[in-house]
Amino acid sequence: MLRRSIALLVILIAIPASLFAQKPLDAAQIQLALHKLTVVGSALYVAAHPDDENTALIAYLGNERLYRTGYLAMTRGDGGQNLLGDEKGELLGVIRTQELLAARRTDGSEQFFTRAIDFGFSKNPTETLAIWGHDLILADVVWNIRRFQPDVIITRFPTTGEGGHGHHTASAILAVEAFAQAGDPTKFPEQLKYVSVWQPRRLFFNKFSFQPIKPDDPSIAKSLKLDIGAFNPLLGRSYTEIAADSRSMHKSQGFGVAERRGTTPNYFEQLAGDPATKDMFEGINTTWSRYPGGEAVGKILQQASDTFDPMNPAKTIPLLLQAHDRLEVLGAGASWGRDPWPQVKLRDLQNVIKACAGLSIDVAASDSSVIAGGSIPVSVSVINRSDYPFTLSMVASRYADPSKAMSTPLTNNVPVKTDLVIKLPADFPMSQPYWLQKTPLKGTYTVEDQSLVGVPENPPAIPIVVTLTDNAMHTIILDAPAVYRWTDAVQGERTRSVDVVPEVTANLGSGVYVFPDTKPKPVTVWLRNFGATGPVSVRLKFVQFAGGTAAPPGATQDWSSDPISTVVTFAKKGDEAHATFLVTPPKAEMTMYMAAEAETTDGKKIDVGLTAIEYPHIPAQRIFGDAVAKLVRVDVKKRGERVGYIMGAGDDVPSALRQVGYDVTLLTDDDLDRGDFAKYDSIVTGVRAYNARPRMRLAHPKLMEYVKNGGTLVVQYNSTNPQPLLVDVPGPYPFKVTTERVTVEEAPVRFVHPDSPLLNTPNKITQADFDNWVQERGLNFVKDWDPQYQTVLSSNDPNEPEKEGGELYAHYGKGTFVYTSYAWFRQLPAGVPGAYKMFANLVSAK
Repeated sequence: MLRRSIALLVILIAIPASLFAQKPLDAAQIQLALHKLTVVGSALYVAAHPDDENTALIAYLGNERLYRTGYLAMTRGDGGQNLLGDEKGELLGVIRTQELLAARRTDGSEQFFTRAIDFGFSKNPTETLAIWGHDLILADVVWNIRRFQPDVIITRFPTTGEGGHGHHTASAILAVEAFAQAGDPTKFPEQLKYVSVWQPRRLFFNKFSFQPIKPDDPSIAKSLKLDIGAFNPLLGRSYTEIAADSRSMHKSQGFGVAERRGTTPNYFEQLAGDPATKDMFEGINTTWSRYPGGEAVGKILQQASDTFDPMNPAKTIPLLLQAHDRLEVLGAGASWGRDPWPQVKLRDLQNVIKACAGLSIDVAASDSSVIAGGSIPVSVSVINRSDYPFTLSMVASRYADPSKAMSTPLTNNVPVKTDLVIKLPADFPMSQPYWLQKTPLKGTYTVEDQSLVGVPENPPAIPIVVTLTDNAMHTIILDAPAVYRWTDAVQGERTRSVDVVPEVTANLGSGVYVFPDTKPKPVTVWLRNFGATGPVSVRLKFVQFAGGTAAPPGATQDWSSDPISTVVTFAKKGDEAHATFLVTPPKAEMTMYMAAEAETTDGKKIDVGLTAIEYPHIPAQRIFGDAVAKLVRVDVKKRGERVGYIMGAGDDVPSALRQVGYDVTLLTDDDLDRGDFAKYDSIVTGVRAYNARPRMRLAHPKLMEYVKNGGTLVVQYNSTNPQPLLVDVPGPYPFKVTTERVTVEEAPVRFVHPDSPLLNTPNKITQADFDNWVQERGLNFVKDWDPQYQTVLSSNDPNEPEKEGGELYAHYGKGTFVYTSYAWFRQLPAGVPGAYKMFANLVSAK
């Protein structure tokens, strides 16, 4: 029995981890789940990013048509902006992954990915596929199709470019190619060690338009039509209402939407496969009879669905256990090969059995973290809230010391508690998202374990297996992750996964330290003890390593710290401490990298930092990275001292301004209403402040008055979609915000007015200051600007005309106004030296 229980853990890796967080089903949801068990059709929706998916269609296919439905996103949305906080890049990708999983829990479907990185806006699929690596990402799409085995694939975007983003078009191109190749054993044959070839029956494009499609539109004359606004009486909601909740999970992108009710026609253009005239699934057998031996299982499940009594769900359990036993036999049979359905339906069937019995498995670890080689107590409480005679036979884990066999009847509503001690091997890996464990390429994450490719997140670090039996010799093996539970005074009971962590983490106060002159700066390292329970000490020091720009020949490259090292002592596990070093830069301009290294008493050297991501709408995440900071020695002059900063969607620009010596105050809504702007030498608005800060509507006239009276206002880029501008024009004279951008970070930059103060005072700007930029030059450039503005820079992507609307400079009254669409919010946190000089000029402008 123990061997069989532990064997289940091997299977868990292929089950989407989001399912571990599903809430218990109510009676209506049980009824719907029973209906769904009788259906074995499947659909895979394919697009590029989080928030690209048609949540109403996904909800409809999964809950009305009862198909297994998945969303395959090419990327995790790493290149977007963050409306909630300052996480960007891979950290934003973690947030958006969890938002997608929350969306899928809402609409009842599953989530998958490729290894592609969202590297920012791309203007065409050729660039996208070159950066991603066409063959690698095509292989990932084929892999997801072969593992999921959809009957129907649906693309969000067309292959012809109307999607407006290179990633969008590339996702459709890859879907078309993968549809043709997934069933070909000569394509990506290395995958066939794990999966079988699979040929979906049909491929469709889910036609869309930025304007509502009219019934007489000739473009839909040959399209299939589907009304996805249907009402589900069991759920008490329409699929468009469910979709609103699902889509509103994309909170980091500000994609909250209103609920819609009523008819919602969608149109589908067939791209490949057997011709369909009325329905996407016409002619596809979605009953159990499509599989050898499946008809008997289908009959049992149909009987269970037909006879379900919502007032006594436990009456259905005997039929469900019969189906469970038959499914296990079918899954082990050679005729099913590597078909996913036995595993998928076993998972769904177990959830229904748990719901019918009111079974709850509450796992409570003594802490939310444990180190490799360490131990952690875990209690497992199992309660059966029905009269069905289940017996608790075993509570196990691969890492339990030991697992516990028992034969305890689960009496109705009487919890049975089992205490385990989990002992991890010394080489147990940290709980790092699998796609972040190795250094990525420019366009793809490095994932070497084929079984992990495509899954949304890591399997639980410490899975617990509970085995139940009954007097009819049925056995059911259930799983639950080890979690830590606590009570919040406002939110009630909270849980988070138990993570495997290093003994000590070290976090520098900033990822970039800018030295605008030769004066030393304090650098603080924050440490946390996750290991020893008693007093313990570590020796902390800095280790320099190259990787930046070298000093000129003959110039010294020495950076020094005082002290060279220091000892930090922790009293107990969980303690935090900090140490401050005085770092002195060289005279010459250069960049260098510096790692904080903690050495334990047994000689182990640890240079791992920890980033905690905690938002109420997603599970808490721990992300580990190198405890490294970039040191930038660049001569930066500035004018003025005090800067007021109006945060918008979230960025790190205030920290960058402090790095060059400004006294920065973050302005609250009260400050915008009643504060005295005159005390600031300059005011800077954060990215999309005129979209994300509602108070800007009332503050704008006051800001214009501030400029008129002699102040300097720098407005960073804004957008018109998905959030509109809060004012007609975020400046003193007219201009229009567009979606034009320059996406190539190496694109040439021309000085339109070389004599502009923004290029000369107080720092002389040269072409070299635009070297080593990241992701893009700028976005949402402006057009139709009033002649009272002076343009400063122009840039353009290859084979496109120059764009001058990236930066406007004007005098208004006694003061100065600057509007800039260049991506300073990316360059400054990346430690681009020239960006500091240029932005200091903007803030210093007169």
